[in-house]
Amino acid sequence: MGQSGQPERANNLTTVTRKSDREIVVTRTFDSPARTVFDAWTRRELFRLWWAPRSMGATLSACEIDARTGGGYRMTFGDGSDSMTFFGRYLDVTPPSRLVWTNEESADGPVTTVSFEDQGESTLLIFSELYGAAEPPADAAAGMQAMMSEQFAQLDELLASRRRAA
Repeated sequence: MGQSGQPERANNLTTVTRKSDREIVVTRTFDSPARTVFDAWTRRELFRLWWAPRSMGATLSACEIDARTGGGYRMTFGDGSDSMTFFGRYLDVTPPSRLVWTNEESADGPVTTVSFEDQGESTLLIFSELYGAAEPPADAAAGMQAMMSEQFAQLDELLASRRRAA
């Protein structure tokens, strides 16, 4: 959040807002229909192409996605002792408009909701992390601003390449 209390912007595209003591919301518009953006979040072969921020040098060494209500996901960044694994369950999968999942790698992991608002040839994506009893870490919004701006730029690249190939 900027000093004025307004959301900070990166490249005038990705906006991160602390909506409440327990919720952080990220928004961005993509120049692709909702179905195409939704597929990039739920199809393993597409998700692997954009989720790991290149600047971090992280690789997504393992990726399992069972994008259905009651299904699960498991993602591992890196290899060996330096690896980090994230996993959880899908609570709601409503193609192509909504994904809700748990983050079970820690006891205080948030519930994440991603909404894909179809605007014709573009999609407004709203990514929300809602923490349970605990507040998100103090630096969570700033970290999300940097990381998600890069991830979403990578997603933009993937969507543009798919448009050109079509």
